Amino acid sequence: MTNYGDEAVARAQGAQKQAAARGRAQGLEVGWTVFSYLLAGMAAYGGIGWLIGRAVHVPLLFPVGMLVGLGISIGYIIHRFGRQHAEMRPRKEMTGDR
Repeated sequence: MTNYGDEAVARAQGAQKQAAARGRAQGLEVGWTVFSYLLAGMAAYGGIGWLIGRAVHVPLLFPVGMLVGLGISIGYIIHRFGRQHAEMRPRKEMTGDR
């Protein structure tokens, strides 16, 4: 007897494991991207707030700049990744029947 069936099953299982690993890797990639956007927004606008606050002697501009940067980053993340997932979802066809 031959083991062709067993080899095909083993190849299919290996392909499923590789697909699952790619999915996990893509999830990690998105997570690190979101995290870096949050940190970069806070650092950039916090730095701008710190520089302006130091020039005009208003130290409150540093934390305000960080919060503004965080808000802009969250908005961009929602725009970029929320829109991506909305395009993936199939749309329901609108018909007159219910």
